[in-house]
Amino acid sequence: MPGPEFEARAPGQYAFDFPDTECDGWSTPLLSLRFASVRGAKHRYYRQPRQDAARAAVHEATGSIVFAVADGVSSAANSELGAVEACRAALERMLHLLSGNGERKPLDFQDTARHAAERLRQVAQWRLCGKAPEPAEVARLYATTLVAGAVRPGSTGCTVEVCRIGDSGAWLLAPANGRYQPLFDSKTGSDALLVSNEVAPLPHVPDRMAEISAQLGVGQVLLVGTDGFGDPLGDGDGHVGSLFARQLAAPPPPLWLAHVLDFSRETFDDDRSLLAIWPRATAEPR
Repeated sequence: MPGPEFEARAPGQYAFDFPDTECDGWSTPLLSLRFASVRGAKHRYYRQPRQDAARAAVHEATGSIVFAVADGVSSAANSELGAVEACRAALERMLHLLSGNGERKPLDFQDTARHAAERLRQVAQWRLCGKAPEPAEVARLYATTLVAGAVRPGSTGCTVEVCRIGDSGAWLLAPANGRYQPLFDSKTGSDALLVSNEVAPLPHVPDRMAEISAQLGVGQVLLVGTDGFGDPLGDGDGHVGSLFARQLAAPPPPLWLAHVLDFSRETFDDDRSLLAIWPRATAEPR
């Protein structure tokens, strides 16, 4: 069942840097990328900005794509800025690591997360007029989840390296059969009981990062999304899973991805961000 229809209300007057909807899309010789981020119905109604963010870049020397998706924690005062800054910092650091540490050396996600946390601390210090903030003060202002990683093409295929802090998700989708393989434990799927309630968002950096490496094969799509997408997706065996399996069989126009992501379903009113990467051998963009 869809939710109620209404005209989105303007967010606060100083939220102009956080538009209702963002999308992007481009291809390298070996990979195609699309992402979209849309404001949820709850934030549209209550005049709040979109608190999700997504960013991606190509590392030109290796042909890798680095990416980050963040979901600002709603209880933080300016989590929309925290999400954007965490994505920016994570991309900067991963690009630096790929350039300095060799093409095939695994990414140091602990270092990437610390760099993102430090960026949030610096922004908080600026906000506090130079006063050094305590970690709790940074969290009260800018707490955010983060999923970051890279897709690295090689002679034997494409390798996915990805980490997360918080409860956003990542999946390998096989559009041909509509199967979603979660790369991390989910909140809503059959593995939900395995999820710890102690997971904390940035600026907290855990001693052991949740990270994984996997192969992105021909006929598969890497998906990275916030819980605004992951919660209605569930195990992927319902209407939402069927919709995206059809629409992501080939890289769609970025505006179309944003349109599809902005579906209406009763009780699911959170911001939604979704980033997708295809091997070019899978399907040509449309």
